[in-house]
Amino acid sequence: MKILLIHADSFEYEVTEKAVKDAEPLAEAEGKASIEDALVAFCTVEKEDEADITKIVESARDAIAELSSRVGSEKVVLYPYAHLSTSLSSPKVAMGVVNELEGELRKLGLDVHKSPFGWYKRFTLECKGHPLAESLRSITIAKVEKPAPPAEAIPSEYMILDEQGNEYPLELTKLEENPIVTKNPLLKQFILSEELKGVPGRPPAHVKLMKKLELADYEPASDIGHFRFYPKGALIKRALEEFATDLAVRELGCTRVETPLLYRMDEADIAEQTARFAERDYRFVIDGKELGLRFAGDFGLFKMIKNAVISYKQLPLRVYELSPSFRLEKSGECVGLRRLRAFTMPDVHCFCADVEQALDEFKKLVECYTKLAESMEVDYVVAFRVLKDFYEERRQWFAELVKLARKPALVQLLAKRKHYWIAKYESQFVDASGSNAQLCTVQLDVEDSERYGLSYVDAEGRQRGFIIIHSSMGSIERWIYAMLEQAAKAIEAGRPPKLPLWLSPTQVRIIPTTDEQLEYAKSIVEKLIRRRIRADLDDRPLTLAKKVREGEREWVPYIAVVGSEEREGGFLTVRIRGVGIRRYSLDELVEEIDELIDDKPKLPLPLPTSLSARPKFAR
Repeated sequence: MKILLIHADSFEYEVTEKAVKDAEPLAEAEGKASIEDALVAFCTVEKEDEADITKIVESARDAIAELSSRVGSEKVVLYPYAHLSTSLSSPKVAMGVVNELEGELRKLGLDVHKSPFGWYKRFTLECKGHPLAESLRSITIAKVEKPAPPAEAIPSEYMILDEQGNEYPLELTKLEENPIVTKNPLLKQFILSEELKGVPGRPPAHVKLMKKLELADYEPASDIGHFRFYPKGALIKRALEEFATDLAVRELGCTRVETPLLYRMDEADIAEQTARFAERDYRFVIDGKELGLRFAGDFGLFKMIKNAVISYKQLPLRVYELSPSFRLEKSGECVGLRRLRAFTMPDVHCFCADVEQALDEFKKLVECYTKLAESMEVDYVVAFRVLKDFYEERRQWFAELVKLARKPALVQLLAKRKHYWIAKYESQFVDASGSNAQLCTVQLDVEDSERYGLSYVDAEGRQRGFIIIHSSMGSIERWIYAMLEQAAKAIEAGRPPKLPLWLSPTQVRIIPTTDEQLEYAKSIVEKLIRRRIRADLDDRPLTLAKKVREGEREWVPYIAVVGSEEREGGFLTVRIRGVGIRRYSLDELVEEIDELIDDKPKLPLPLPTSLSARPKFAR
């Protein structure tokens, strides 16, 4: 199927005469229409589409829905159009495909208008003219061999494990009968979204916020799911990367490596692992060889470990990489920063001598990632996926993990091993729309050591395979999504939205009341910057009230007004976001900010100090 997508200010059409004998019956109201601010989809159904109509309709739905979200229009016009291909399907099949596509888009909550099939029409279209206003999509059937279904699928069992180690059996369809779930609405929403596949009621709120705050946006010149980060967003991203690296290297004692992004697909071990990610990897043919972009940092790290000489005395070996990764997610799923095709993963792998050593590493990582999650000031829940036999052997150990996490946990007991891991920890964020996304994960891997031929030398001089702990602190981009969605929850609750102080692009804004106070205000800013606080100066020719409002709209945590009274008294009058107004001496303000930031990264201001010198990046 070929789809020409036009984001239109207005679109009008009027039926003139039949184009095919068996044209769609025409109701009087369908003879003409006038629609404003809509995404117009000119659709050509091709002969090749008949091989798998369901697949074609699903892919077309995802492509249209994805662009609809990106351009911010919930109106879609489906316009059958036989001029985008020379390989046309029969009119009867094409009519059925377009009608089915209409139904699928309506299920997503879109306002869909379909023009009648099989009629000539004259139309007038006014295109908006922005970078995403015109695009052509070619929808094809991917030739991927589907794995045979398992002979017997044994359903999982579920329970809730509380902080005291008490087990509460859970039936997913009877959540209200579980006393822990009823006391934890966030946990309940996670189960509804993740386990029962509840559909979120609206698009994610963070997309508008990331643009409004000039943090990030789609990059029209790249592939879907690849983002541009403006100076403020780049600062937040870099601060998160530094914090993740600091946790890995200083707190966990990891050694840091870097590995390539591109790998040959004819390597047997890489090919086997990649096969588990069917349709989710970027591939290229260069000099006659098929290569792929990595979807995780495992490929290069495992090749590195295979060539290393490692003794049991050097275990556990903890290795960290800040890993740019790529996954060819479905286009319809790539909305905002929640799920991308290009993202950055702070990955930690622990190579252990045996299961007991691996369990100790697993516990350290859960403790570390709990600290990480709490630093982000977001709502999250905890889940474990574990082989039932392994859980029954280690009940007390799992109870200790839940105590470390300081939250009741959903536990899924798997009857048989389906993955390379036998136990998995997840921290899951629940956003303002009710959807969820995984943040941190820890996995006890019993498979990859054999697949990649990884081994160490034991006390008797024999080669033995590792037990590997895979873990990730969660993609950097997804943490930004989580914090913005948390802010959206605050807005809904009538509270001022904010970012954690250590991640706020501007931490203190100084506003002089008059031009006479400008030089003194500059000196305050300079002193704050020397104390490693991100301070800026609003020196624009605006009213004091408007400058304060601008600071509030940018979510600046501390807005300090400097007038003659403040100058003579040696204090600052500070508006604290979400708290109120207080007076501080400069030293008191610095001391409070330092205490709140604690051990987090302190990066410099990402833009010129004076607001009058700053360009506007987002329109």
